[in-house]
This record gives sequence, structure tokens and C-alpha cells, in this order.
Amino acid sequence: MNVLTLNSGSSSVKYQLINTKTEAEMCLGLIERIGIDGTRIIHRKNGKKYILEPKIADHKEAIDQILKLLIDNEHGALKSLDEIDAIGHRLVHGGNKFNQSILIDDQVLKALHECIAFAPLHNPANIKGVEAAEEQLPGKPNVGVFDTAFHSSIPDYAYMYGIPKKYYIEDGIRRYGFHGTSHYYVSKRAAEMMGKKVDEVNIITCHLGNGASIAAVEKGKSIDTSMGFTPVEGLIMGTRCGDIDPGVIFYISEKENFTANETNEFFNKECGMLGLSEETSDMRDIEEKALQGVPSHKLAFDTYNYRIKKYVSTYFGVLNGADAIVFTGGVGENSDVTRAAVLKNMENLGIEIDPKKNSGLRGKEAFINTDNSKVKIMVIPTNEELVIAKETERVLNGLK
Repeated sequence: MNVLTLNSGSSSVKYQLINTKTEAEMCLGLIERIGIDGTRIIHRKNGKKYILEPKIADHKEAIDQILKLLIDNEHGALKSLDEIDAIGHRLVHGGNKFNQSILIDDQVLKALHECIAFAPLHNPANIKGVEAAEEQLPGKPNVGVFDTAFHSSIPDYAYMYGIPKKYYIEDGIRRYGFHGTSHYYVSKRAAEMMGKKVDEVNIITCHLGNGASIAAVEKGKSIDTSMGFTPVEGLIMGTRCGDIDPGVIFYISEKENFTANETNEFFNKECGMLGLSEETSDMRDIEEKALQGVPSHKLAFDTYNYRIKKYVSTYFGVLNGADAIVFTGGVGENSDVTRAAVLKNMENLGIEIDPKKNSGLRGKEAFINTDNSKVKIMVIPTNEELVIAKETERVLNGLK
């Protein structure tokens, strides 16, 4: 089955054409700055990179550009759009309505609109991608794959907040967790690399990027994760504050005379590493200046790594020990400095990282633990698009 996967952001669309039988990427790319000056398409096929700069006003035009690329003589991988069997969409938040991937119809689309309040920065863009795909590829099935679905196995005592229960019953306020497709993929792949079945091992998965989360995966099922009702909870991220005393939110909101929307924007887009460094949210720049001893960047980097260490240690206790710790995501896959800092001085837990194996490792699958380490430490590049494609195939096969 040829599945086109779409990950639609507010001003971007990430796409990939995947053959689910061979699991091969036929071509892939990213459209960025949609509706903004400087729109750019970064397209890849057979290891070749192409940069295109058309004007794209909205998501409908973005999907149209993607479809043209797929059948283009030079850039494409298909002779006709009829060769696309289905479209798989990354959907961030399904609330209590969706705990597994689903075929999208009018009723589902209506329910997705009702979930916008759970992820106002993500769900509207995801929905735009679905609506554009339905218009540009009429008759083709669209399947939604939810970031929250993998975490639906979290027990109630782990997902409930210490607030009156009526807000859970009436409004669905609880911990949901995100990056589910990534945590699912790398935990499954980690078990394979260890020569085990996923239901035989306990794994702590660290998805570290501009957005970041950690999950405790017990025998293939998520039993806790750092993100919560929204993606702002948990680790310190590029522009999100992570765990914070709610009193700080009230204090700053009152001091700055913020509206509710301005408060939400502030803690999602002006905090995190951007706020701590006072300069940037790009972890590459922060790491470089931290190593040079720039005080604000060093503090930001140390705080970032310390928060990860706390969660890893907590989940080690939640799982009663772990067989493996996995690093993935842009930072997890590429920052040997972060990996070393997070796992430093954890030998009493049986966690020993090998400096030589870790040093310089970027974007490749590898074990980076010492031979004496009781816990396997792994770097695994995530593949959320493959999960979306395979889930799309599974849903459609289940309807036959």
C-alpha cells in the first residue's frame, strides 16, 4: 500500500510517501513558512535534496504542491495520483474521544473540531491538513493517527490531577501525553535490538527535541509520561516552560495584565530554553554557547538536562527498574553532551554510559552503554511517519 503521510503545522506541512510492504520512503519533504514570505519546500528523493521556493498561501495550496511533486518527472515517485492508496494524518490530541487510530469521516471530523480546546496550537493545523487532503484527493481514505493514543494505557492513578473529579468527568481534564507514535516506535525497535519481545522488557523512552517528553513503557504499554493535559507540562522545552508551580502562572499573568489567551501564548511560546537563555530556543546554539561558558546558556542547558535526569530517575522507580533507556528526537539522537549529562552519576542504578561509544554519535542506531551496565542505553532515530503509514494500513485492512 502506498500511503502519503501528512503532519500539518500552523505554517508547515511535513510529508512522506511510504510503501507499507517494503517500509521504504519513496520520497519525503517539508513545506515551511506557508502563508509567509520566504515559503520553501525541502524535498528529498533517492538521497537527493531539492530546494523549491514557490508562493503558497494556505494548506490547500501546500497539499496541491505536494501532489504535483509526487508525480513530477524529476522529483516524484509516482506516475499518477491514483497510485496513492490512502492518506495518514498525524493528529496531536484526541481527548477522551479517540484512543486509537481511526478512519476519518464527517462525524470524526466534527469530533476533531470539538477537541481543539485541548490543543489549540496544534489541532487546528492538523484539521486543515485533513480538509485539504479530502478536497485535493476526493474519494481517497484519510486515517487519523493520534499522538495521545499510545498513552491511553496509562492507569487512572497516573493520569488524574489533584482537582475536583467533576472536571475530569465533565471536561475530560486528565494527563493524556503526546509523541505517542515516537514512543511506540522506539520502544518496539529497542526490544528488537535487544533480541527481545516488547512485552518482555521495561523501557524508558526519551523523545528530546524542541518539544520533549519521556515515557515509562512497561511490557510494550505506556504507564506514565511527562506531558499532560497539554504538551506544555513536563520537561523544559524549546519555548514551553514544562512543570511549574501554578502560582507562578497567576503571578505573571496578573503582573503583565495578560488575558487568558496571552497567558497561554506566553507559557507555550516565550518560556523554556528561549526564556532561560534570553536569546534562542535552538538547542544547537545553546549547547555550543554553554560549552563556551556563556552563563545564561550554561544555566539553561544544565537546567534542561537536570529535568530530564529527574524524570528518568522517577520512571526507573515507577517501572521498578528498566531494561533500557532510549534517546530519540532531534536532541536525543544528536547531542552526546545531553546524553552524557543526563546519565552521569547513575551507576548505583546500574546505568553506565560509555563515553567513547557516545561521543560524536549522531542520528544512528547504537548501544552506548558500557559492557558492565545492567541497563542498555540506546540511541534510536524515530520514525513516526512509518508508524502513521502502518497504522493507516492496519485501520483500512480492518474495514475489509
